[in-house]
Amino acid sequence: MSIRLLIVDDSRMSRLILQGLALQAHPQWTILHASSGEEALQMVRESPVDLVSMDFNMHGINGLEAALELRKILPDVPIAILTANVQSVLQERIEEAGMVFIPKPITASATAQLAALVGA
Repeated sequence: MSIRLLIVDDSRMSRLILQGLALQAHPQWTILHASSGEEALQMVRESPVDLVSMDFNMHGINGLEAALELRKILPDVPIAILTANVQSVLQERIEEAGMVFIPKPITASATAQLAALVGA
């Protein structure tokens, strides 16, 4: 199954770690990178994706705000918020918004949770 995964994180290292784990398990996937919510929104306007991994704490708009805006553009695309911010209030906000909370650090298990959102 060919999936276009957009990884949104202001940490280049986090993006590369997630990319490596995703491609190890799903070498046929196409991985796109954005370093901010604003960049991610511009990217999906130009080229739709199948799955989004979004960091929460980023410069500019935070990941949840960006994900809510992205949801207006691509209403059916699964979005996971991957963050080290594990406060229950944030987890509830993410789930109420119809998104999936995945705690950092990024691991093979986190990647598997992400892949499960598209049935992979």
